[in-house]
Amino acid sequence: LDVFAHNVETVERLQKRVRDPRAGYLQTLAVLRAAKETGVYTKSSIMLGLGETEDEIIDTMFDLKDCGVDIFTLGQYLQPTPKHLPVVEMVPPEQFEYWRRYGEEEVGFRYVASGPMVRSSYKAGEFFLEAMIHSDRDAAAQR
Repeated sequence: LDVFAHNVETVERLQKRVRDPRAGYLQTLAVLRAAKETGVYTKSSIMLGLGETEDEIIDTMFDLKDCGVDIFTLGQYLQPTPKHLPVVEMVPPEQFEYWRRYGEEEVGFRYVASGPMVRSSYKAGEFFLEAMIHSDRDAAAQR
C-alpha cells in the first residue's frame, strides 16, 4: 500500500448533517494520523457547496496537514437524488483554483487537486503520485 485514502468529507461543523453518524471528524483525523505513522502517503478529501465557510475550510486543511496528510482533494458537492442534502452553493472554478494554491503554498500539502468535477478518487494526479513515490524511494536509497 503506497497511499492510504480516508475522506473527512466536509468541515467539522457539518459532519453530523453530511456523514453517517458512525463516522466523525476527530475519528477521521485519528485514522489518518495512525495511517501516517505506518509510513504510507495519506490522502483526504472534502466536498464544497454544503454551506461551509472559508475559515472552516482553512481549519480543516490545517487539521489534515497536522495529521500528516500529503494529498488533498476538493470537489463540488452535487445532490445525487432529491432525498439527499441540497446544494447550498455552486462554487466557481476560480475559487477552486484559489483553494488549490492555498493548499499547496500556505498549508504545505504535497499535492492538491481542486475543481468542480474533482472527486476523491480523482485520477489526474496519479502520474504525479507515482513520480512522487519513486522520487522519495530513490532519495531514501541514496542515503
